[in-house]
Amino acid sequence: MRTRYVSLLGASGIAIFIAAVSAVSLVGQGALTAAKTARSPVGRTPDGHPDLQGMYNIAWLTPLERPAGAEPTLSDQEAAQLERRVADRIETVARPSRGDREAPPIGGDGSRGAAGNVGGYNNFWIDSGTQYFKINGEYRSSIIVGPPDGRIPALTAAAQQRIEARGALAGRPTSDQQESEDPGLEPAPTAYDDPERRPLGERCLLGFGSTSGPPALPVLYNNLHQIVQTPDHVVILNEMVHDTRVIRMNAQHLPPSMRRWMGDSVARWEGDTLVVDTTNFTEKTRFRGATADLHVVERFSRLGDKSLLYRFTVEDPATWTRPWTGEYVWPVTDEHLYEYACHEANYALGDILSGARQREQAATNSSRK
Repeated sequence: MRTRYVSLLGASGIAIFIAAVSAVSLVGQGALTAAKTARSPVGRTPDGHPDLQGMYNIAWLTPLERPAGAEPTLSDQEAAQLERRVADRIETVARPSRGDREAPPIGGDGSRGAAGNVGGYNNFWIDSGTQYFKINGEYRSSIIVGPPDGRIPALTAAAQQRIEARGALAGRPTSDQQESEDPGLEPAPTAYDDPERRPLGERCLLGFGSTSGPPALPVLYNNLHQIVQTPDHVVILNEMVHDTRVIRMNAQHLPPSMRRWMGDSVARWEGDTLVVDTTNFTEKTRFRGATADLHVVERFSRLGDKSLLYRFTVEDPATWTRPWTGEYVWPVTDEHLYEYACHEANYALGDILSGARQREQAATNSSRK
């Protein structure tokens, strides 16, 4: 169902990717097929470490946070019931729409969905998985395992103020300038005054929902991740927005003045577990309201030939009252990566800013009457 974008990553796309990987010293690595043939029978690379290379599909129904009061695990019957409920819903919404249906009310009906269910992606484009994952033979009710309640810790007072301020920008707060009838006064600044104030995902610069990470989380669609590995680097290519993380092995972090949207990732081996430490984020990343001081530690370990265990810990004392940890399974897949041509016919950003200008003009005309 991962068909939001139509062009299959063909030979030219693979060649470009390989060239980019070579530029970061991935010497000796060809296409993924070549990488697979280089594996030893015990699944280790020539330097003796576990071979993590492959394509993974991380689409799961398991939510990030556990429902309030729920148990950490699900019984087989509970998991089957939840999966059946999703399957039934998909079957229902996949039916042809009625041509005589009425438009949704202005502002939406308030139910769950884009802008209060006023309309978003057709369900055809959504691929949120069909199953809950198991770890140690048990279905998990959430990705988060720490704190014990399986929920993201409370925000700090400073984080609440930051988030409220950003919301005020989006909602155009009342101000003396806005209340004045003097048309010569500049209106209060909003999040719709400049394209660079819009989120990175909305601008097609980074996958939304932290699909690329860190931490890497399942989202609505395009959930494939490809890992390529050498002694000096590990590269994770994400299907959504073709975000590419280049992780340096056994290296020091960049100076604090050098910051990146996906942070600066360095890694080391702890036994058979790859540990990736990421710092140096930017203020534009804003993972769930975090600051540029976000710190993420990820752990990748093999569960067998067909899956990885991905575990992560998130820390930002300026945002959450305590660190939090999650884990879930990355299953191997033989599916193909699709090109995520986010900017093709993408009128959304221009329409958003244009709509804001029209709304401002309407308000100005109304005040002059």
